[in-house]
Amino acid sequence: MKNFAIEIKWAIAATVLSLLWIFLEKSLGLYDANLKWQPLFSMLIGFVVIPLYYLAIRDKKKNFYNGIITWKQGFFTGLIMTFFIMISSPLCQYLSHNFIAPDFFEKAITYTVNSKRMTQTDAEAYFNLNSYITQSVSMMLSFGVIISGIVSYLLKSKNN
Repeated sequence: MKNFAIEIKWAIAATVLSLLWIFLEKSLGLYDANLKWQPLFSMLIGFVVIPLYYLAIRDKKKNFYNGIITWKQGFFTGLIMTFFIMISSPLCQYLSHNFIAPDFFEKAITYTVNSKRMTQTDAEAYFNLNSYITQSVSMMLSFGVIISGIVSYLLKSKNN
């Protein structure tokens, strides 16, 4: 685990950031009066998480690989970080929907059904803790793989 200390550190930072983002959404009324803007606003967290990947891979390059990193090493670093974020994702969803915004699912179902975007049955199947855990894990996996690849390319050491 010592070899992955940097990835774990940055995965913890990403998890804390996610919880703070949920709290920000709640504070901005995105789980109440401004619920219609919540999905769009949630996507903006990507612009905050991308720099974390950059900082994590740069940290690994500087403090583990002594300033020289290949694309493969950087990509692997990003994948390991993604793995640890994915492991924490169910806990993050649980805390978010049981402590920060416990009435989110109920309000989202009501809003979605009233705006005729989904039937009651479909909304209940989509807006629940198990569904959100599955969605967060799968989105984190795809997002993490793509961002790891791009950031690793940008940070790879140049051939002398």
